[in-house]
Amino acid sequence: MKTLKDLGNLEGKRVLVRADFNVPLDGTKITDDGRIRAALPTINELRRQNAKIILMAHLGRPKGKVVPELSLAPVAARLSELLDAPVTLAKDTYGEDAQAKVAAMKDGDIVLLENVRFNPEETSKDEAERAAYAKKIAALGDVFVSDGFGVVHRAQGSNYDVAKDIPAAAGLLVEKEVKALSRATENPERPLTVVLGGSKVSDKLGVIENLLSKANRLVIGGGMVYTFLKALGNEVGTSLLEEDQLDTVKGYIETAKKNGVELVLPTDIVVNAGFPAGDTPINPEVVPADAIPADKMGLDIGPASQKLFHDKIVDSKTVVWNGPMGVFEVPQFAEGTRAVAQGLVDATKAGAFTIVGGGDSASAVRNLGFDEAGFSHISTGGGASLEFLEGKTLPGLAVLE
Repeated sequence: MKTLKDLGNLEGKRVLVRADFNVPLDGTKITDDGRIRAALPTINELRRQNAKIILMAHLGRPKGKVVPELSLAPVAARLSELLDAPVTLAKDTYGEDAQAKVAAMKDGDIVLLENVRFNPEETSKDEAERAAYAKKIAALGDVFVSDGFGVVHRAQGSNYDVAKDIPAAAGLLVEKEVKALSRATENPERPLTVVLGGSKVSDKLGVIENLLSKANRLVIGGGMVYTFLKALGNEVGTSLLEEDQLDTVKGYIETAKKNGVELVLPTDIVVNAGFPAGDTPINPEVVPADAIPADKMGLDIGPASQKLFHDKIVDSKTVVWNGPMGVFEVPQFAEGTRAVAQGLVDATKAGAFTIVGGGDSASAVRNLGFDEAGFSHISTGGGASLEFLEGKTLPGLAVLE
C-alpha cells in the first residue's frame, strides 16, 4: 500500500484528502469529535510540508440531496479550533464555489469541500457515472490522500474512483489503522481474545466465521448473546433474538469446540421489564443466564460475567473488541461495557496489544469517560474494521496498492 512518503515533496501541491468527518451532531453541536481529531496528524504533516490542503468528507445520509442540517459547517468550525488555523468551507463539492476557493489558495491553506454525499453520484452503483464525477473532484488536486478509514470498505467516488485519476496514497490514519488491525490478525501475540457485542449476530457472521480459525478465545455479549443462549436451549424471555440464525450459531458453537477455541458466554444477565424507553420503568434485576424469566428482557451482562469477561481479557496478549455488552447509553445497563473497557485498559498496562474496533465501542469508551491513551488503538471505522477482521478485500485500500 502506498503511503504519504511515496508522494514525495508536497510543497505547493494541491493535496486532496478524503477524511472521515461523519461525527454525531445534536443540532449543530458536535457531540463526539474523535474522528476529526484522528485526522489531525495527516493534516498537520501536510501543513508542515506547506501543501494546499483540500479536505473532503461526508456527514450522515443525505441520499444525494442537499440537506442543510448535514452541512459540514460545524466540522469546519471545529477543525479551525483544533488546528488554530482558518478552514474555509466551499458551498459545493466540485462546482463553481469549490473551484474558486481552491484557485484562491496559498501554500498551507485549508479548504473543506461540502458534504460529498450531497451528490447522488458519490454512492452510485453505476461505475461510469461515479468515475465521471470523480474526475471533476480529481481536477481540483494534484495528488490524493486517502485518510478516511471509516469508508475504505466502500467503493465510492471520493475514496475509490478519485484514487484512479491522480497519484494516490494512504494518509497517516489509514496507515496506522492497517498496521494495528494487521498486527491483531496476522501472527498475533497469543492468547488472542476477541470480544464481540452489539445487537445482532447477523452483523458479525463473517467476523465470527473468520476468527474461529484464528482466535484462542471468543467472548460474546451484547444483544447477540441471546441467540447463543437460545441455541444452547435456554429461555431468553423478550430479549433480542435472531431465530433465523440459531442453526448458524449452533454450528459456531460446534466449530469452536472442534478448533479448541474457548467460547466465553455470560453466566448472569441484567434484565428489565422491557427496553428502557417511553413509559417502560427501569427496574434492573440480575438473573442466571440460563434462567431469564419469560417476561423479561436482557439488557446487559451481570456482575459475575463482568468479572469473568474482565479476567479473560486481562489473561491475553492481543485483544480485539467490537460492540458494547449492553444498552450502555442507560447507566443501569452500562456496567458490562465498562468492565470490558476496563479489562482492555488493564490488559494494555500488563503489556497486551488492545484494539477498540470503532463504531459503538469507540463511542462507549469516550462516553464512559475512559482515557483513550489507555488502549493500544481505537479504530475510527466500525464497518471497515469489521470487514478487515473478516479478511475481506477493502476497495479503498486495494486501490492504493
